Amino acid sequence: MYIPKYTITTEVLRNIGLVEAAKEVIENAPLVPAWEAKFRDEALLKAAHYGTALEGNDLTMGEAKLIVERELDTVGQAQDAGVVARERDVQEVINYRKVMEFLDACMETARGEGFEYTNDLLLEIHRLVVNRVVASEQAGKFRETQVVLRNSITGEVGFRPPSALEVPFLADEFFRWLNSSFGRREHPVLRAGIVHYVLAAVHPFVEGNGRTARAFATLVLLKEGYEVKKFFALEEYFDKHAEEYFGSLMEVSNQALRLEDRDLTVWLETFTRALALELSRIKDQVRELSLDIKIKQKMGKQIALSERQMKIMEYLNANGEITMAEARGVLAMVSEDTILRDLRDLMDKRVVTKKGSTKAAKYVIKR
Repeated sequence: MYIPKYTITTEVLRNIGLVEAAKEVIENAPLVPAWEAKFRDEALLKAAHYGTALEGNDLTMGEAKLIVERELDTVGQAQDAGVVARERDVQEVINYRKVMEFLDACMETARGEGFEYTNDLLLEIHRLVVNRVVASEQAGKFRETQVVLRNSITGEVGFRPPSALEVPFLADEFFRWLNSSFGRREHPVLRAGIVHYVLAAVHPFVEGNGRTARAFATLVLLKEGYEVKKFFALEEYFDKHAEEYFGSLMEVSNQALRLEDRDLTVWLETFTRALALELSRIKDQVRELSLDIKIKQKMGKQIALSERQMKIMEYLNANGEITMAEARGVLAMVSEDTILRDLRDLMDKRVVTKKGSTKAAKYVIKR
């Protein structure tokens, strides 16, 4: 059975501490449900865009947004919507969106110790990743040829993954560890990082290994208590820090010929740092869009808001107060009666209070 080698460094401990702190705030912040769809949609878009851009996809964020938000299923639909790009690039984004949908579907099944990670699950994720990008006989199938990773500039071989004959055995050994009681004692964040490294290092497919590894690592986080409302997308950090990302993977891979002889510490520092910074960023956003924690403690529950009320609260968080004239500016094309109903509802929920009784009255966050 494969047993990963690594050291719990101060950096790793610090990063996991930041992850836990951010997770606590995000999962318990008041008013978060009103923005949940927004955060999840943004995370999905970033995963699809940056997860493919990392591998050389040339679609812009705007083009990816069209594909993701409109749930386009074919290159033809994307072209009709105005996406003018290589068919391969369009298909890759469509595929990654479907991978994220598949991970959501996996959440409906058993979690934690009741969930088994399998080769079939890995192969299905890969099939979705490379659908219509590689030959059908290579999609969702372990490679049968040797592959090498070359420096894109010099052409030099940077890393030579295991032979095709070894791939099924290495995968079986790894899943034995991942599903074992011994392996499950590891922290979920470390397990996700190990999953990412091993799949990238074994390189079990002809193409799509990076996207498959990142998706499977995300699945581990989702399944093992680090769903964090699905607000996060590690792909953005990895794309914006590509040199650090690929460099740490390569540094570990070049330590030794055999997978079991490599020390994953450097990579796990990178992986935990990425998750810590991503969740800390979201935590700060959540705090900006949430009322004081005391409101939840006083109300005893989280408060759901409409889309219009969210815009009002965003303005209040940024400016401290809002008048009817300012509200009309924030909610263009909305009648004054509708705005007043929204404000009264916020007052009834004891979220907002009114100062003054004339047309110049101001509304402020209730403390």
